[in-house]
Amino acid sequence: MDRPLLLLIATGMRVYREYLLRSISSRFRIHLFHTAEPSWERDYLTGWTVVPSTIDGPAMAAEAVRLNRVAPIAGVLCWDEGRIHATSAVAEALGLRNGDPAVIWRLRDKAQTRAALDQAGIPQPRSVPVRTLPEALAAADRVGYPAILKPRGLGASLGVVRVDTPTQLRTMFPFTRDTKPPDPVVYATDHPVLVEQCVTGEEISVDSVVQDGKVIPLFLARKVVGYPPYAEEIGHYVDAADPLLHDRALTDPLQHTHEVLGFRDGWTHTEYMLTPTGPQLIEVNGRLGGDMIPYLGHLATGLNPGLLAASAACGLALPTEPTTTGVAAIRFFYVTHDDSTIRTIHFTPSALPPEIDRAITVAQPGAVVSPPPKGTVWGRIAYATALAPTATACTAALDAAEAALHVTLAPRPT
Repeated sequence: MDRPLLLLIATGMRVYREYLLRSISSRFRIHLFHTAEPSWERDYLTGWTVVPSTIDGPAMAAEAVRLNRVAPIAGVLCWDEGRIHATSAVAEALGLRNGDPAVIWRLRDKAQTRAALDQAGIPQPRSVPVRTLPEALAAADRVGYPAILKPRGLGASLGVVRVDTPTQLRTMFPFTRDTKPPDPVVYATDHPVLVEQCVTGEEISVDSVVQDGKVIPLFLARKVVGYPPYAEEIGHYVDAADPLLHDRALTDPLQHTHEVLGFRDGWTHTEYMLTPTGPQLIEVNGRLGGDMIPYLGHLATGLNPGLLAASAACGLALPTEPTTTGVAAIRFFYVTHDDSTIRTIHFTPSALPPEIDRAITVAQPGAVVSPPPKGTVWGRIAYATALAPTATACTAALDAAEAALHVTLAPRPT
């Protein structure tokens, strides 16, 4: 039987996403829509189309309909937050799964997410969309201090910051309001900032595959967050035997949340804060998790996230039983000062313990990088992943990898 044809919208950075493309190509033919000729992706593709924009859903839909006449498309997939809404328009035009732009926009627009879940009684922080600083101050008085300022529709914790007082809110409001996404986000209203109740506890994310409305949690990542008062994710731990995966106090609300939002087919990355009173929903993203979390899930459970996501997009059977058990983790590395110029960067292989699975340099010599908040995702200079029987062993291995990372910087101006 011929392999199904999957239409993929964009790819992302090779160091973070190649593992998905490699695994999908083993079972699917892949046609890529991208704004440039593919380079490293070519080994995994059966075809590609260079389009003017990958955020213009109707234009891509028209091109996909033409392609479908020549080679029928079985499913459409995207794992880039800024492009999942446009991708849903393509799926809608082809009559395929996950083809409801209104549902995806409800996930992309965090104010819509909050409103829908609030009506359904889903436990979540109080949230108020605002436009101006006076509105933000009034909203913070309603939700209480400390409060969280969050852009309405960005990902990767861009623009997210905690404020403890009105004075801090006045200082930080422009930071959140003016944080720009890689691609434009346009809302029906001009209230771009959410002022939210600050709930505290351990942060987790759950990657799930959804088919015909049934939510199957596959793996759970426990976050390591740094650079306060910002919310930069600097690491994650995935344990195949994490008891929360089978705890109905989490899985029942997870199912209910998807039902309320209307998400019935595809992949989601749902984030929670584990508070003393129970899980509080932070956000739902209609895509595979970032930060290599699906890769960690693969290491820890043996499940193949690329194949599962592609199969869900095509309505194919989903093998969701783990084939192995372990703990996998990742740590991201940064420079210390803003606007640092990398002169040399490398890991010493002989200093890496056997538990280290990957030790990857992201920044190249000559790159100018910064730590959060200026650097965020794009300030990461390297990362390491580990696989071990326990989280403690993973931490020790990542500590060794950090010690094995050697970076020299160009002299800073005096």
